[in-house]
Amino acid sequence: MPTHPLVEQFQRAGQGQVFAFFDQLPAEGQSRLLEQAGEIDLAEVDRLVRTLVAKDASAGVDLKGLEPAPYEPLPDRGGDAKAWAQAKTEGEEVLRMGRVAVFTVAGGQGTRLGYDGPKGTFPVTPLKQKPLFQVFAEKIRAAGVRYGRPLHWFIMTSHHNHEATQAFFVENRFFGLDEKRVHFFRQGRMPAVDFAGKILLESKDSIALSPDGHGGSLRALERSGALELMAKEGIDLISYFQVDNPLVRCVDPAFLGWHRVRGSEMSSKMVTKAYPEEKLGHFCQQNGKQVVVEYSDLPMAMQQETDANGKLRYIGGSIAIHVLDREFVRKMSAAGALPFHRAEKKIPVIDSAGNPVKPEKANGVKFELFVFDALPFAKNPVVIETRREDDFSPVKNAEGVDSPKTSRDDQLRQFARWLKANGAAVSVDATGLPSAVIEVSPLFGSDEDSFADAWGKRSPKPAVVHGLYLV
Repeated sequence: MPTHPLVEQFQRAGQGQVFAFFDQLPAEGQSRLLEQAGEIDLAEVDRLVRTLVAKDASAGVDLKGLEPAPYEPLPDRGGDAKAWAQAKTEGEEVLRMGRVAVFTVAGGQGTRLGYDGPKGTFPVTPLKQKPLFQVFAEKIRAAGVRYGRPLHWFIMTSHHNHEATQAFFVENRFFGLDEKRVHFFRQGRMPAVDFAGKILLESKDSIALSPDGHGGSLRALERSGALELMAKEGIDLISYFQVDNPLVRCVDPAFLGWHRVRGSEMSSKMVTKAYPEEKLGHFCQQNGKQVVVEYSDLPMAMQQETDANGKLRYIGGSIAIHVLDREFVRKMSAAGALPFHRAEKKIPVIDSAGNPVKPEKANGVKFELFVFDALPFAKNPVVIETRREDDFSPVKNAEGVDSPKTSRDDQLRQFARWLKANGAAVSVDATGLPSAVIEVSPLFGSDEDSFADAWGKRSPKPAVVHGLYLV
């Protein structure tokens, strides 16, 4: 086997099996394997094997002292209207100062939707069938116009969809955005290991690598140079969301304002859980720290607990929408700052003879980081309530809950609600779903306020809305 410093490093670390077939590979295969191996932090892998893979190393979630986290309710649900107004004013000010960037986690594919391509290219709107990326792009463009400062947009891709995502934006001329303000970078990857802690090979020239979880986005922001660019541009606030949610308010001044007013390093949005079994993480408090406990880790008896008024105690559902301080992200991007989680998986591999194996049961461990694990480290974390009909209708499944149909219907309800609030006659059913197909481009109105402003200037206005596209 040819001597190479990386090969020697892996041998010294007890991971020499990664290069077991190295001398059989053509130059291209050797180069690919070396490039993948260069991504791996062997000291980190060793630490994770000792703490998460070794026998009896993995412990369950500690529920001692757990309580529901406090949150800021909306004004019409008991919240302080004056405080909400102050927060909105503060958020509008930082937007006018150009201190905000938008960050989308977009490494996924549309596989679960039966769609071949990056999830961000999946069509979601009711009439024009705009893809998710276009919806977000138009919201970001609209915010730039409204507040007089165009925003930078950072998009984290994966190794699997990076080139396709970039090509999609080029093909669509960046949806009217300044391409110099749209920044793509890849998510980090972690090697899978067997139950003895040995790094697995997917093929003779390929390591079994997988994305390092949405928490890896913080490391990727630092490693890609995005944080340095933000610092040069005077950006210190990052609006974070995931790619599958077309209703998300990418730029929400009230949310940004709450973050600033409270001096928070990491803030979050929550929706009230619709029912105890809803598959959302729970905002909780433990030993004076804010945490998110996944639905799978919180016993059902606790999820079903109610207060004296019959209201769910653990009512704050996490929807993966955050505001983060730039320097807090830098701090959390350091190795070991966030805890890794282990997940036992069925991982396609090759055996010691180089033959492919498709396991019938879990044969190894993957490592993932969760972004909400940064919350216990944040100063003054704040959770604000949002209405799911204004902010949350993800596209995750081909059918049923959180599907293209449910998201489309929620968009239609939102557009109809805006129209009715401004005096338009719209026929809707008992759920608020309009009988006609309506679509409002974010360039016309991206929230209640901007829509009302644009509608007020529109002339003539249709007396009855039968079907409409507003742009």
